Amino acid sequence: MTAPTARHPPASPPPGAQQAQAQARRQAHRRRKTRAKVQREARQQREAARVEALPVQHPHAAGIDIGSRSHWVCVGFTAEAASCLIQEFPAHTAGLQAIAAFLREHQVTTVALESTGVYWVPLFELLQAEGFEVFLVDPSYSHQLRGRPKTDRRDCQWIYRLHSVGLLAAAFRPDEQTCRLRAYLRQRANLVRQASRHVQHLQKALEQMNLKLTEVLSDITGVTGRAILRAILRGTRSPEKLAQYRDKGCKASEAEIAQALTGSYREEHLFVLKLAYQAWQFTLGQVEQVDGQIALQLGRMKCDRALPPLLPKARTKRRVNSPRFDVRAALYYVVGLDLTEIEGSAS
Repeated sequence: MTAPTARHPPASPPPGAQQAQAQARRQAHRRRKTRAKVQREARQQREAARVEALPVQHPHAAGIDIGSRSHWVCVGFTAEAASCLIQEFPAHTAGLQAIAAFLREHQVTTVALESTGVYWVPLFELLQAEGFEVFLVDPSYSHQLRGRPKTDRRDCQWIYRLHSVGLLAAAFRPDEQTCRLRAYLRQRANLVRQASRHVQHLQKALEQMNLKLTEVLSDITGVTGRAILRAILRGTRSPEKLAQYRDKGCKASEAEIAQALTGSYREEHLFVLKLAYQAWQFTLGQVEQVDGQIALQLGRMKCDRALPPLLPKARTKRRVNSPRFDVRAALYYVVGLDLTEIEGSAS
């Protein structure tokens, strides 16, 4: 048998050849990037040319690019770099009023602007009050069209051009009364979420003291839970005395509650419990204030036609976050029918 031959690693190329190979790779990468850039720009130019070739449907249009500090306004298509048809205005109130004057000067009747954050709200409301037809456009409507420029100045031109040829659809915007109601409802939802976070802080503080109240009560913000929490914050520490605050409708027995309330009442955890409870109570007070505004707004939205009296209906158990007014009756006089009679709706 012949002895196996030893395998030697392949000889590495000399340093000069390695540098030449690396340089060749870099040059090839640059060529690919340049070729891709040229193809992309050519594609964007073709798409933009198609848009420019479309017939104008809104001859007195304007496009506005919304920003936090300034808004760019375009009232006409032009290829000039410094054109009076494109101007930048500050976002403060005087700047918004200057935008309205600029639009009237160029006989603009319809305006398109993108819903960027909440920065569009003051300008949208002002232009509507001034009598302009305002198209609030979802940014995705203009993003999906190729050829979209990336600078603010060119962006407003792009919005103007798309709006002038009728390629932008206005997003749904309810009437003024409904907008006010929606603002109150959104604020109420935010407050309820904040209240739920405070309840989580309550639960955490109880667990840190090894008070298993959440294990025996389905909701520590119920009648029994609130009474026990208030007693703890007043200084009661005896599990038997705390268990006596049990409501008669509670499923857990006094013995079970007393066993769950045997723990360590450390000062720092009690302090956190107190702050969380106060924050929760404060937030619930704010929810009650918002409920008053919602009831007032629903009263303003009552329909004028005569309606038959609303038939009485058994009310469900009221919860902590439930509205402080009769929502069923308020909505009945707004929409003209009992929404709780619709199959699948909450009674």
